[in-house]
Amino acid sequence: MQNDQKMSLWMLAWPIYLEMFLQFLLGTVDTLMVSRISDNAVAVIGISTQLFNAVNILFMAIASGTGILVAQKLGANSEGDARTIGIIGAKVCIVIGVILSILLNTGSGVIAHLLQLPETLQPLGKTYISIVGSGMVFMAAMATLGTIIRNTGNTRSPMYIAIGMNVIHVIMNYTIINGAFGVPKWGLTGVACSTTTSRLLGAIAMFIVYRNSFPQRIQWKDFRIFDRPLFKQTLKLSWPLGVNMSSWCVTQLVIFAFIATIGAKELSTRTYMNTMESFCFLIGFSIAMAGQIRIAHLYGSGEEQTVYKSAYKVMWLGLVFVQAHAILLYFFGKDAISLFTSDAEIVALSVSLLTYNLLLQPAKMLNMAIGNALTAVGETRYMMITGLCSMWLIAVGCSYFLGIRLHWGLYGIYYAMIADELMRGVLVLYRWRTKKFMTKSEVLSAASFVSVSN
Repeated sequence: MQNDQKMSLWMLAWPIYLEMFLQFLLGTVDTLMVSRISDNAVAVIGISTQLFNAVNILFMAIASGTGILVAQKLGANSEGDARTIGIIGAKVCIVIGVILSILLNTGSGVIAHLLQLPETLQPLGKTYISIVGSGMVFMAAMATLGTIIRNTGNTRSPMYIAIGMNVIHVIMNYTIINGAFGVPKWGLTGVACSTTTSRLLGAIAMFIVYRNSFPQRIQWKDFRIFDRPLFKQTLKLSWPLGVNMSSWCVTQLVIFAFIATIGAKELSTRTYMNTMESFCFLIGFSIAMAGQIRIAHLYGSGEEQTVYKSAYKVMWLGLVFVQAHAILLYFFGKDAISLFTSDAEIVALSVSLLTYNLLLQPAKMLNMAIGNALTAVGETRYMMITGLCSMWLIAVGCSYFLGIRLHWGLYGIYYAMIADELMRGVLVLYRWRTKKFMTKSEVLSAASFVSVSN
């Protein structure tokens, strides 16, 4: 494989981790600063973020399918095809982003009602969804362009862009929330404007890097390119990813709606826990994503045995780091949560849930490591089928039964989430051990050899 050092797990993973960590800071800064406004404002951001994650799935599905094929084509030394796929994927994703921005802006009131926000929170929810939703096109651009850039092996540029975004976002939040430098206090409206503006600037920077990501620079006229066979390859990978990822985000919205019916304090607690758990999730996700990029390149170059072993390396490395973070959070979580809220009930409930996190995070890591490896070799349909069954039957079904019907509240919902992650982790591990992807790759290689011989 070309550029072995550039494509090493470590060289790919650390910039992704730093980028994801800084992106996470966008949400954390929002949560921390907005907590100075009110816990109600935090609850609005928490449930609205689940909505935006669900919308972002459409972008990520196309971006992921595009990125996998870009990596595979580069691994096979087909740079022209990789460039064309990168252009088509970006174009489609940004158009979808424009459409969704319009829908979220004009339908914010209806959406706030559908999210089961308490009556007192709906005006805040409408405002926040309207402003941040209008910037979905910038999120679309960042998702697809960043994925394409990373899958060429350049994981540092998105990292630098994330740093710049965070600096701007923190300064704007401080200015708007506190009324610094003579600027009026805008509250949650100002936070929404700050988030959207930082994403706009990030999208512009990402586009500049994207145009120079291939040996042949992407020109404006190139966006007229459309290759039907390559688009069909992208679509074949993307639509199962889209269904699977959309299903995950919709189930999270449903679970958040369950929590909203329990009470505002529980909703705020889950929002704070999401923030705290991200410290564990980010390191695991970064390792899994780096593994996916490396495995897709290896798969494209036909190195099946190395591909198979690489997934286990990613899994064990991720488990070590994730569990270490979970243990640290267990011991220091109370102090960290106290930074966000002074409500004694919310703090006590959050601290009691940190024990469950010791089980939840390793289960997520198993699922991410092997699941991303399957995605890298094109096993997206299997991921979709197993994901749909587990997420709806176990995550949603058990959350309702344990959390609502049996009145176990957040504890029951955590039981359901742990069971779902474990089930999906076991299923993807079983699939990987069957080596089905190796059979497919060997068949393709054999067909190619016969064709050349003839």
